[in-house]
Amino acid sequence: MMTKRVGIFAGAALAAFLSITTVGRADTSSYADAVTTLAKECGVDIKKFCNGENLGNGRIQACLQKNISKVSPTCTSTLGSVITSIAQRQEAQASVFKVCQHDISQYCNGVKGDGNILSCLIETKRVDNRECNQAITDAGWR
Repeated sequence: MMTKRVGIFAGAALAAFLSITTVGRADTSSYADAVTTLAKECGVDIKKFCNGENLGNGRIQACLQKNISKVSPTCTSTLGSVITSIAQRQEAQASVFKVCQHDISQYCNGVKGDGNILSCLIETKRVDNRECNQAITDAGWR
């Protein structure tokens, strides 16, 4: 029961952080992995300092920031890493079609719809543009 509750708190904390963006490419985390990591590394702090908080609308993030001097260093570090990783994934998702424009016009010409174009890019073995391939990978679509 405790694990489920901590997971819910961590999931809400992650949802509150998803609007943060940063620049750069690096290994990105899936949302599920991010929730698992937050539950594992910050669950005790969330339960201790934010118990009873209404989840959503950034309240968990605000709670942790309000108590930052009491939050464990591990949670603080993990939280920063998770926020950066998720933001990089979101940035990659937002940029794939721009970064891959040449490959789209060359290999997926005439394909309609973002989902179909993405499938075309992923399925074709001819895409050799490093930036395009990296954007697709960073976006978590491959």
